[in-house]
Amino acid sequence: MRLVGRPRPLVCCRQAVQFHPAGRTRIRMHSKSLRLLCLLPWLLLSAGIAAAESRLTRVAVDRVETAPIVEAVPLTGTLTSPRVAQVSTSVGGLVEAINVDVGDRVEAGDPLVRLDRELERLSLAASRAATRQARAELADVRRRLEEARQLRARQSFPETEVRSLEAQVEVQQAAVERLAAEEQRREARLRRHVLNAPFNGVINRKLTEAGEWVEPGMAVVELIAVEGLRLDFRVPQRHFPRIDEQTRLEVELEAVPGRRFEARIGAVVPVNDPGARTFLLRAYLDDPELRLTPGMSAHAELQLGTGRRGLVVPRDALLRYPDGRVGVWVVEGAGEDGTATVNEHQVEIGLAFDGRVEIRSGLEAGMQVVTAGNESLQPGQRVRLADSD
Repeated sequence: MRLVGRPRPLVCCRQAVQFHPAGRTRIRMHSKSLRLLCLLPWLLLSAGIAAAESRLTRVAVDRVETAPIVEAVPLTGTLTSPRVAQVSTSVGGLVEAINVDVGDRVEAGDPLVRLDRELERLSLAASRAATRQARAELADVRRRLEEARQLRARQSFPETEVRSLEAQVEVQQAAVERLAAEEQRREARLRRHVLNAPFNGVINRKLTEAGEWVEPGMAVVELIAVEGLRLDFRVPQRHFPRIDEQTRLEVELEAVPGRRFEARIGAVVPVNDPGARTFLLRAYLDDPELRLTPGMSAHAELQLGTGRRGLVVPRDALLRYPDGRVGVWVVEGAGEDGTATVNEHQVEIGLAFDGRVEIRSGLEAGMQVVTAGNESLQPGQRVRLADSD
């Protein structure tokens, strides 16, 4: 090799370069260096192939399986409380104090509203005094009757007087009982001037204020139970014969996005809504960690068995086209190096359930289908299987 112009450094072994006295430079190569130079194109080609293989599209795959076919029925419902009460008074009176406000949690027996009790206390005191007086009079009549009986035994007291005293005892005993009952009534009426919570719950509405006059039966607060909440769904009547307490129901709450919960069917109420042609399905969520409140909306999927089996694939394996076609990319000719060829199959789909879709035609059991990375594949394209890395 002859160098033209300014000499440039050569990357080679010192032994491979000779300097001629006349200024010419001669390169002498060993046989080993010559072999390396000859293998250089093949090394570059192999490196290119390896780089190309490293750039292969990675795809996730799953197998076509045979499974029971389930019909998924979407439902929309509401979380409801087992008890909602417009708590009202049984006596009239002036509201003296309200011990709760909207949103307060109360326990059964907690005082909610207190009415003015001054007049009732005075009436009760008068009733108790009358009862004591009647008992004292009864005791006196009984004493006189006992003395009369002793005198009659000695033939010194008329029988008629004894009979009269016995009648007075009966009358006075009845008076005592009547006044005692009146006293108890007054006590009960006084107790009713304090309105207590009938069950555990949350105050939803406050319907009166201190200083207002309430009449018997007038609601003062609305109390909603927050324990034992249930989900109420309206289900089309055609599904009624296929539902029982063992039917699977998956629920998704808008208040807990991204999570699905298994619900327990508690009741199937066989009373149709004649206007909507639906019946009531009541279900329960048994997860104690869920924070639920009445009025929450819920979406559910009722999974009804069809009694038949068929081919199913994951929902992510399907590609839907604007013209209505549905395709699935199938893995073919998988090699030991983790690469394979993919081709698209047109399929006919059936029911969708539990993240899977029924395949009625176009695939066979055991085939591998692409579930991720299938958006831009081409027929006959070589890909790398994700689980082979």
